[in-house]
Amino acid sequence: MEQRLANCWRLTVNEKKFIESALLSQLRVDGRGPLDYRKLNIKFGRDNGSAEVQLGETRVMGFVSGQLVQPYRDRPNEGTLSIFTEFSPMADPSFEPGRPGESAVELGRIIDRGLRESRAIDTESLCILSAKLVWAIRIDIHILDNAGNLVDAANIAALASLMTFRRPECSLGGEDGQQVVVHPPEVREPLPLIIHHLPIAVTFGFFSNENLVVLDPTYREEAVMTGRMTTSLNANGDVCAIQKPGGQGVSQRVIMHCLKLAHVKAGDITAKIKDAVEKHNTERALQKIKRHSSSVAMDVCGTTTRLSPKQNQSDADKDGNHLAQLKLKDEANFMECDATPSEQVQNNKDGSSKNFIGGPSSWDPYSECVNSDLLKSSLASRGQSTPSKQKDLRRETKAEEPAQEIKADSEPIDTALTAGQSNEGKTLKDAVKPKNKRKKKASSNNRN
Repeated sequence: MEQRLANCWRLTVNEKKFIESALLSQLRVDGRGPLDYRKLNIKFGRDNGSAEVQLGETRVMGFVSGQLVQPYRDRPNEGTLSIFTEFSPMADPSFEPGRPGESAVELGRIIDRGLRESRAIDTESLCILSAKLVWAIRIDIHILDNAGNLVDAANIAALASLMTFRRPECSLGGEDGQQVVVHPPEVREPLPLIIHHLPIAVTFGFFSNENLVVLDPTYREEAVMTGRMTTSLNANGDVCAIQKPGGQGVSQRVIMHCLKLAHVKAGDITAKIKDAVEKHNTERALQKIKRHSSSVAMDVCGTTTRLSPKQNQSDADKDGNHLAQLKLKDEANFMECDATPSEQVQNNKDGSSKNFIGGPSSWDPYSECVNSDLLKSSLASRGQSTPSKQKDLRRETKAEEPAQEIKADSEPIDTALTAGQSNEGKTLKDAVKPKNKRKKKASSNNRN
């Protein structure tokens, strides 16, 4: 990448010597060891198939899209895969806008070779209708900040975006069965790509001294190094591709040593990518559960709760038992705490309505929680009449009030009893008055 290495004029001779002398002492400018990797951070966007990778200070964004196109004649049953890169001047002043330069083309070819030559993606699964329609997968790579080792960062961004990409499901219909129907995500769940393995790109930098080899070179180290090599390996140790773009020659012994180191780093990076993708898929699944519930059950208090299909049956049984218990409790409280008079009970029995009478308008504080049957039985045992019978007697005594003459020969006790029975509702003073009248009448008779 001659254009990317065009920043060598920015470094002075003293800076170059300082970097080389530090590497001879097994030290690097950023504090890492010669074979240490920078911190890797992977983030995903809201849309499927978008990912942003930050490797140290290098930032690269990848976006995957797909469309239905006609396949190539020599491969009618396979989809296509293409990679496009964009080097913005905001990422590095040495990048020029307009058509992609040599560095952009080389970066895309390295990633494409690792994916295509190793058959990492199943392109046959992208076929919808043989020789007519297949899915064309496009990977767009945008360089946001150039701090060295763009190949590794772009490769990770491409793999992460491919693993989170979802294509719409298609089906064949029509009278002849040759009409393609593309189902939207609301109708059918989109399908992921079939990825067999992950080819991880690992870049090494070489210097004038053959024994100086660094892993994951930075922006300043790229300006000093005299050669580089990029290897693509998967977690199983299979070599997918090797890129050595000129520069200083490298012996076979150094290449084999670099492949062993790349195998270890490929396993670590693969694990990080899978963990990040799994976490992202879990979060998306939780968001779908919150937005679209499979069923809604009503609570006793009227609140709605979202439940899974397996829980609906058990919860419905629990709600039924709970409602039955509430009904039994209400009936028991109604029998124990019925405070209505006997006339109201009779009216309720005779009437068509069977509503519970216990509201604020008909509540009697003196008869709360009193059983009317027990009260009637206790009054009957004492020889007293119930309140309803007392009211009837009062009405009869008032109707028969034409006073009857009291015989003088009758004893005072008998007259008192009869007066008490006839005037049961009168006070004590009313009961005493007849005695005085009776005495006056008796005295007048004696005088005569």
